[in-house]
Amino acid sequence: MTLWRIRATVDDRPGYLSVLTTSLALRGVNILAVQVHTTERGAVDDFLVDAPDTLDEAGLVAAVERGRGRDCWVARSEARGLADQPTRALALATRLVRDPDSTGEALRTLLGADAVTWRPAPAGAGNGLADTLMRLDDPLGGSYALRRAVPGFTPAEYARAQALVELSAAVARRAAEQVTLVLPDGAEAAVRPATVDDLPGVLELHEGCSARSRHRRYLGGATVPSAARLRRLLEPAGGVTLLATAGGDAGQPEPVVAMANLIAEGDEAEVALLVRDDWQRRGLGSALLRRLVRHAEQIGYAALVLHVHAENAAMLRTVRRLGRPTPTERDGALVTVTVALVEGASTRHG
Repeated sequence: MTLWRIRATVDDRPGYLSVLTTSLALRGVNILAVQVHTTERGAVDDFLVDAPDTLDEAGLVAAVERGRGRDCWVARSEARGLADQPTRALALATRLVRDPDSTGEALRTLLGADAVTWRPAPAGAGNGLADTLMRLDDPLGGSYALRRAVPGFTPAEYARAQALVELSAAVARRAAEQVTLVLPDGAEAAVRPATVDDLPGVLELHEGCSARSRHRRYLGGATVPSAARLRRLLEPAGGVTLLATAGGDAGQPEPVVAMANLIAEGDEAEVALLVRDDWQRRGLGSALLRRLVRHAEQIGYAALVLHVHAENAAMLRTVRRLGRPTPTERDGALVTVTVALVEGASTRHG
């Protein structure tokens, strides 16, 4: 038996796919996988098949045409073709997360393209499909051009390629957002946006903090929050969570020493910080707060809101150092501080 890839177009009507598969089955062809691409010309069916050694390319084309298929393309396949398309796409996505610079090669592998080129100019009016040519805008600037002699590209393949390019751009942006802070005492800490993959490190951060520090952060208790709650904090909708890492052993990931959350609340955003005890009073909290202020301004929030224990004098000083109007409201042991971001914007706390 021999592995083949077959691509053919059939009318997008009930029963037509079964006519094609029956024609292949009558010749001893075993269909291992099938994908259906909807196009304006009909349904493009992409098969991975195992055919008898006596059946050559011409015989497969004839079987497809007898099954009401047209525009047939047939080519030998390899054992790696047995991996289904979602599995291949996930493997390529994993590769891009590790190496965003491999976007061109990932596109070539995903689509079996003959050539992939990057140009500094955007795709512009030519963005999209033209049978054997695909153009994709690069979100980071420029564009990709993919060519494949046969078979022609389909809209489904275009969508997959665009998703891969957007993933690569997102990974590259995240890497660019990482900065290294040099604190007043000379210590260095790397700051970057958090992802759900940081959950183990954030759990270790909470476990390494004193009960007093956790109580100041979460106000209502000193226990370590559940994994589910921390996971939601790592990628808040409409906001951002920054992590500071430092002091790792050689060859090991650097431990998380601070976490700063910005969580959307209408036209305002709530801010909260947790800094490991041995990194407190070293300027790290102030640096993280300033970065959250800049992020909130870029998004367009009117104000930041912080809920702080009245006895947490260090945090209140950190907020005042921003040099912005900070009206406060006290309710027992809790102080709510509002940091205005937009001049003249109204706030809930006066």
